[in-house]
Order: sequence, then structure tokens, then C-alpha cells
Amino acid sequence: MQPVDLTTLRAVLADLKRAEPGRDSLLPARVEWIQQTDLWTVVIGLRTLRARPCLLLSWHPQAARVHLCQAPPKEPEDFSFSQHLQRHLRGLALTELALLDEWERVIDFRFAPRPGDPPQRHLYLEVMGKYSNAILVDEAGLILACGHGVSERQSRVRPVQPGLAYEAPPALTDPIPQPSEPFSQWQERLALVPGPIAQRLLRCYRGLSRHLAEAMCLQAGIPPQTPSNQLSPQEWQALFFWWQDWLARLETARFEPALTSQGYTVLGWRGSSGDPSQPNLHQLLEAYYQAQLNRERFERERQRLGQKLATLLKKLRQRRDHFEKRLADSAQAEASKQAADLLMAHLHLWRPGLSSIELPDFFSGQMVKIPLDPEKNAVLNAQAYYRKHRKQKRAQEAVQPLLAATEQEIRYLEQVEAALQQLEAYRDPQDLVILAEIEAELIQQGYLESPSKAEGARRSPAAGFNPYCFTSPSGFPIWVGRNNWQNERLTFRFAQDQDWWFHAQEIPGSHVLLRLPPGAVAESEDLQAAADLAAYFSRGRLSDQVPVVYTRPKCVFKPKGSPPGMVVYKQERVLWGRPSRAQLLLEKDGAPKSDLPAGL
Repeated sequence: MQPVDLTTLRAVLADLKRAEPGRDSLLPARVEWIQQTDLWTVVIGLRTLRARPCLLLSWHPQAARVHLCQAPPKEPEDFSFSQHLQRHLRGLALTELALLDEWERVIDFRFAPRPGDPPQRHLYLEVMGKYSNAILVDEAGLILACGHGVSERQSRVRPVQPGLAYEAPPALTDPIPQPSEPFSQWQERLALVPGPIAQRLLRCYRGLSRHLAEAMCLQAGIPPQTPSNQLSPQEWQALFFWWQDWLARLETARFEPALTSQGYTVLGWRGSSGDPSQPNLHQLLEAYYQAQLNRERFERERQRLGQKLATLLKKLRQRRDHFEKRLADSAQAEASKQAADLLMAHLHLWRPGLSSIELPDFFSGQMVKIPLDPEKNAVLNAQAYYRKHRKQKRAQEAVQPLLAATEQEIRYLEQVEAALQQLEAYRDPQDLVILAEIEAELIQQGYLESPSKAEGARRSPAAGFNPYCFTSPSGFPIWVGRNNWQNERLTFRFAQDQDWWFHAQEIPGSHVLLRLPPGAVAESEDLQAAADLAAYFSRGRLSDQVPVVYTRPKCVFKPKGSPPGMVVYKQERVLWGRPSRAQLLLEKDGAPKSDLPAGL
């Protein structure tokens, strides 16, 4: 993830202060509301003469930033920092914002009762990677609240706690870039110690980031890892040209935000700034960091749920093995009864001290060897075998339903695991909704603990129903459920009598629905396409062929008390689906998601 550097901060501040046709400057602006969306992000609702912008401040360890944003949905919150901000800032006006130092990444947001009044509150946003923080300070310079407290045990140099005097972070000691610095002095400083040229730029001057230094080298046509003592005079001149271009843009506030193949740029370097559809700086930052944070959250949540499912399935499979072993032992119940009957029928053959005896079978006449307890007579040994027979019969009656319930649990969790495995990589925010639905389902079924009320509200899935949708060769839609919740809605609420329902036979996977208009007849190619998709979105994806059953939706039933997504069916037919052929539909349709009609 590309961190916000000094250049980006200066671009954002310049844009916030700039007044353009149709848009006022952000200053001054009245604070109307404050909402903290997570541990590291606060959104301040402002009001200017003609607009109500929302200003996002984040001290996230990897994505600390500031920019305008869309108003977040109102959700319950219990963050003490936002409560302090509400108490001290609501009703005040944001009258000024500036960097605490021209070459430091600390922004001072100043609040006063009215424009022109001395500031009563300062909100410092320190954009410093994992040391980022947001600190509210009063007019006397005392800390009122902070996004992340730092105790004296954590830092003796600069503790950050309410009641302490605010101190700016220690200043950097690197030289400040100067536009007036001659080329020879600049080159001499960089070439003094041989090393990768991008690294030399970072170590010799303040105000640069790794991303900016590498972009500057690439603009000059120099690989960033090129040793400084191997640069040609022409390469030095080209690098100095873009060095001066960077300083000139900082001085004149001439920024060109654009997306790049590696992230974004505010200088227009190696970007598509000439594209008229290019978002503005704030839209670009909001989209980029939201996507990056969503991707990280997706990977984290997917891994967490996957590990939980793997642990649950491991325990259930061990329980199943234990029950199967007990059933195997109980299968010897008839043998125990036979031994007891034989002993009672041949009491005259028993002799004291025998440890075993061979007696003829009642039906086959073959000799059966029966172990005996030498300390017991024949009757007592027979009674012991009768007791063992009754115990084994009781165990068989008790274990069989437990084994069936365990098997059902395993099939259900394998179905959930299959839905999770289909989410291979993050594509859009809907993937997070699918994960939230899977987690909510596991909580409802008692496999996960329910989070706290506030956290549960923040994790609740968004409204909407967006399964995968593809198009068959004849143009009919094929719907594919992405989790058990969607599978049930597809099968029991969305399907109609003329449709065809598909599922991999005896294999966990998605419910697939071939949607037909009334009176339409599906061709064999349409049925095969739906079968291929049912095979692809199942645990048999890596197989060459997968048996797929299909039937009418009215022939699909949900057993009473069964978990979500578990169904039985009748009057089914079988097709062999090929997951490899489903790739053609994936490449053609790109696995789009479409909202189904409202109310479903």
C-alpha cells in the first residue's frame, strides 16, 4: 500500500484551501457532527456557505491520510476519542489548517468560535506511518484526547497522554531541498556515498518518500536500484530536471493527481492525468485507500474464517472416526451372543482353568474359538458375554444417531468452506458483504461467538442480494449463489416452476439456477452451461468432470431443522459438468453481480 507522503499532504492542503468556480474553499467551515468509523478514522461533518463537505482524518498505521470523503452511514459507536471531539469541537469553526512545519508531516487544524478569533482548539494529525496519531489540544497546549495514547514506558522522549503538554515530533535532521541549490552541489551530495540512487535521494534530503524517489528515477529513465556511481552525465541531468520539477510543483502548488500502475501520483508522473474521467484528488485518495483497506480486511477475515472452519472440521472428523470405531466394535454384538449361546449349550465340555474353548457352530458346524476367563466357570463366562452383547447393542443404538448428526455437521461446514474457497481474491466491496454473511450464518448456527453490539452493527452485511449472474448460449440468465444464505434465497424465493435447479452431486457447492421465461425451453447447450458452472463453483473445481444433478425447483426441499443451504431433491437427472468449460463463461461475462428484483 502506498503511504501518504509530504507531497500528497501538501497537494491535499492546497486543494482544500483553493476556491474554484462552483466550490468554496474549505475555510472557514462550521463543525456540525463528528463520527469515528473505526479505531483509526474520524469523519468531521462541516458546513460552508454553499456546501456540507465531510473531512476524513485517519491515523491508520499503513493508510494515515486526510481528504474529503462521502458521508459515512450512521452507525452506533463507542469510541472515547470521538466523544471528546464532539464535546470540544462541535459548534466551533475550522478557521485554518496548515503543516506544523513546511517539511514535516504534521497538520494543524485550528478551531475557533468565529473566523478571526484566536483558536481555542488544535487537532494535530501526525502522518508518520506506524507512529501516526491524532491529538486534540486546548489553547494552553495541553492534550485533551488522542487517537492512540503513548505512555512513558513506551516512549520516554515523547509520551502522549491527556493532561500532558503537546510537543511536536522530533524534527528531521536531513537537509531541506532548495530549488536554488546548484546542480554540482546536489550531485556531489548524492554521489558522496555509493548506493542505489533512489535510496541516496531518501537519505540525503527530507520530504521524500520511497515511492516518490522511485517515481523520480523512473521519470528520468533510471532504474531506482542503479548505483549512484554508475550514472552517466546525461542521467544525472535528467534526474536533476525532475528534481527541480518536483520542487517547482511544491512551490507553486501545481499538482496533477492521477492513477498509476503502482498506485497513484499527485504530480502527474507516469499517470493518466489527461483522462477527462480521472477523479479529483479527494476521490482518487478515497477510492485508492478504501480499496486497499478493503483488500487487507478481506484477506484477514477470509483467513480467520478459513482457520475456524478448518479447526471445526478437524474436530468433527475426529469425532466421526471415534463413533465409527465404536460402531465397528458394536458390530461384534451378535458374535458375543453366539459365544454365550454356545457356552450354555455345551456346559458339559467346560473344564476348570480353560482360557479358551472351541465349540461347533449351530448352523455351519465349523469350530468357533471362544476366549474364556479361567477364574470363572462356564455359566459365569456365558453371562459375561450376554452382558457384553447388551452393552454393544445399546452402544449401537446410541452411536448411530450421533454419527448421523456429526455427518450432517461435516457436510454443512464443508458447504460453508466451499463458499469461502470460491472467494479467492478481493474484487469489490460485495466480497466483504459475502464474508459478513458467512460469518453471520456461523454465528447464528452457534459455531462462532456473537460480537459486541457496536461491533456487530459495524460488521452487519449491507442490504441487497447479489449472486453471480452469467448468460447461457441461448441468452438465458444463470444465477449462482455465493453462500448458503444466497443459495436458499435462489432456490426457495427466486426460483419459478419453469426454471432448472443444478447442484454438484454429493459434493459441497453452490446452488445454480437456469432462469427461463414462461413457455421457453432450454436447449442442451444451456443445460450443459449451467452444469459446467455448478461443477466449477463446487469443491470438485479441480476435477476434469463432476457429476451434476438437475431438477425442477419444486422438487427441491429443505428438511425440517436442517442448517442453511442443506436440501434434498427428487426426480433428478445427471449431467457431467466440466469446470474447464466454465472458464469460457467466466471470461465472457467476467462474473458480474446484478441485483435481483427488490423484495427477494
